[in-house]
Amino acid sequence: MSVPTVKFNLKDRPEFQKELRKNVNQYFKDNNISKYANNSMRLKSAFMLLIYTLPLILMLTGVVSGLWPVMAMWAIMGFGIAGIGLAIMHDANHGAYSSNQKVNDIMGFVLNYIGGYPANWRIQHNVLHHSFTNIEGFDEDIEKGGLVRFSPTQKLRFGHRFQILYAPFLYGILTIYWVLIKDIEQLVRYNKMDLLKGQKLTLNKAMLEIIFHKTWYLLLFFVLPVLVVDLPWYQILYGFLLMHFISGIILALIFQTAHVIEETEFFVPDKNGSVENNFVIHQLRTTANYANGGTWFSWFIGGLNYQIEHHLFPTICHVHYRAISKIVQETAQTYGLPYHQHRTFLGALKSHFTLLHKLGTGKI
Repeated sequence: MSVPTVKFNLKDRPEFQKELRKNVNQYFKDNNISKYANNSMRLKSAFMLLIYTLPLILMLTGVVSGLWPVMAMWAIMGFGIAGIGLAIMHDANHGAYSSNQKVNDIMGFVLNYIGGYPANWRIQHNVLHHSFTNIEGFDEDIEKGGLVRFSPTQKLRFGHRFQILYAPFLYGILTIYWVLIKDIEQLVRYNKMDLLKGQKLTLNKAMLEIIFHKTWYLLLFFVLPVLVVDLPWYQILYGFLLMHFISGIILALIFQTAHVIEETEFFVPDKNGSVENNFVIHQLRTTANYANGGTWFSWFIGGLNYQIEHHLFPTICHVHYRAISKIVQETAQTYGLPYHQHRTFLGALKSHFTLLHKLGTGKI
């Protein structure tokens, strides 16, 4: 079993891709700046790691005690998980944090520190999602085993009429499912698809790595607090789940509002495995930006409200997305191509849940 290749239309306005890359490269050349992380990015990385690590230290040392103060620490750690995922490991596992691959590997390794497994993430996100965005049967981000209908081409089931109500709960359990189950499931599937070779892994090696890293993660972030913090074990469990619910819903909504909204398109390859556009134009048709005027919001979510720029230039560090977005938008407009965006995050959320309702009730 292997993943077949989707054929993009190389004859579809190749001059657009050429000019876009030239214009963006010229920006970095004219301003004499690196495409990788700068001091602002390094400071952000330290901050995200701090808001995830310091609350745990405060709980374990007894500086913070009592049910509600401890719950507040778990909540802050939930934002820390989201911040690390969006603003550190995401760039690193794309090779965008540094020109030095060893630095990318180190910063990408922090995914283990929040309960994930980098190799699986790179396969799902870099190989499948970025290569086949919103393509039925290829992009795992829109494949949820029938629980949620994310695409007009997916089978409509009776329960989908309620998906607008239960989807937020599923989003909230995203990272706890990831920690406990998803990585094992993915590893077995990716091995059958012969995708582990691209990560220089065998099934046995990857399985041992997952077991090792999940074990120390759970010992550090759950077992140790149960043993040390002066609260009943079940209250520690509540805090652990709260942390993951906060991180899960943040991560899910940041990505879903960039691809599963009313404005974006969904594709099914034809019988020859082809889609109608070239790769770059396909990204414009399946991806959207939002809240591009929100400086703090963009800072916290790793610039992923500039999702168009990220999909077109995934190896450029996100701290540069705001600047190059003007270039991307102007070049797209010159060629009469779409540049989907919502003025606010709330606008993007509304569009996402409106689409979920239409998909769930069979209106699309």
